[in-house]
This record gives sequence, C-alpha cells and structure tokens, in this order.
Amino acid sequence: MTKLDHDKIQSAVRQLLEAIGDDPDREGVQDTPARVARMYEEVFSGLNENPETHLQTIFGEEHEELVLVKDITFYSMCEHHLLPFFGKAHIGYIPRNGIVTGLSKLARVVETISRKPQLQERITSSVANALVETLNPHGVIVVVEAEHMCMTMRGIQKPGSTTVTSAVRGVFEHDAASRAEVLSLIQ
Repeated sequence: MTKLDHDKIQSAVRQLLEAIGDDPDREGVQDTPARVARMYEEVFSGLNENPETHLQTIFGEEHEELVLVKDITFYSMCEHHLLPFFGKAHIGYIPRNGIVTGLSKLARVVETISRKPQLQERITSSVANALVETLNPHGVIVVVEAEHMCMTMRGIQKPGSTTVTSAVRGVFEHDAASRAEVLSLIQ
C-alpha cells in the first residue's frame, strides 16, 4: 500500500478552503492544510495495516468458554461523507483447542479496521472474519454501536441516535441461547 501523500492533501485542503469561500492565507487557517495532512495520517493509518497480524500472538490455555471484551472505543470516518463516526465494539469468542489471544489484541484489531474510510457494517463483519481466520474459534460474536456525524450534524440531524450492527459466526449462528447469553452480558 502506498504512503499517505502530505503534499496532495495540503493542496486539496487549501483548494477546499478556497472553494467554500475562505481565505487559505488567513491567520486562523494558514496552517490547517498541514494539520489536516498530519491528522489524516493518523486517522487513516489502518489503510497500511493488516488487522490479522495483531492476532498472531496466541497462548495455549485450556479454556473453551466465552471470552468477551466489551466497550472497546473506536473512531472511524464514514466513507460516504468523510465525517467521523464513533462508538464501542464488543467482541466475544469461544476458543477452540485452547487457543486464545491477548485481550488487547482484540482492541488492536478494532482500531486497525476502523482507521480507514469505512462503513460500520464492514467494521463489524471484518472484525468477526479476522478472528475466524486467525484463531479458528468455535464461535465469534461482534456487536458495534456508533453515532454517525453524517446523521447528527447534517442531513436528518438527529444527534444521539445510535446505529447497532452485529456479526455472528460459528456456534453463535445456530445456538440462540448462547447468542442471547452474550447479548445479555453486553447490555
């Protein structure tokens, strides 16, 4: 993947400021193009990362019961409007053959996947798929709750509205009782 082009971003932001009728040389915004380029490097750092690399750290532990990490905060950018959306992800999995990963690795997967122009639905399924591909667990459940600035500050303008998406794999697809148990723990 190519590295972020600071010069192109700065030029585009300068043109954007001109296009909205602002003076890009005005004191308050003259450094904005460089600031936006630095911010985009951080916000879109997931474009150059493979989230599955975080799951390569595994441990042998005789545990084949639910592992649940709740309230993983994330920030992302809507690919439709380039406006932020943010919220919490909840990840549960049932290890197979005692293969577990570090809890922080689950948060790193969410962070990597969310740091690119994104859709909430894609974040949810991508996190679930990464766990299935690398850990081969009995089951995975991912629930993502987020507020989208493209809905709250523009368009319909409904601040505080939350979108919830879920992805279930393995035993959680077919076992309604197990799925309900995890969902009750997330609440």
